[in-house]
Amino acid sequence: MAKKSDYFGLSYIVSLILEIIPVTAWVCGVVTRFTEGKIVAGILRIILGGWIIWVVDLVCMILSKHIFRLLNI
Repeated sequence: MAKKSDYFGLSYIVSLILEIIPVTAWVCGVVTRFTEGKIVAGILRIILGGWIIWVVDLVCMILSKHIFRLLNI
């Protein structure tokens, strides 16, 4: 099974920089969910993609070194 990479297959450092900026984190999060085929997660990301999800994503990326995937649907 292939390892899930961060935003668009970029390195951890580049993904972390993109995650720190709220607007790019929201856009990259939405695009990543849709490209993974997770339509429901992408729609929820559009609707709920505010500050709370951004902070959770940022903390999870710093602690676990990969992007946060809430839903696997």
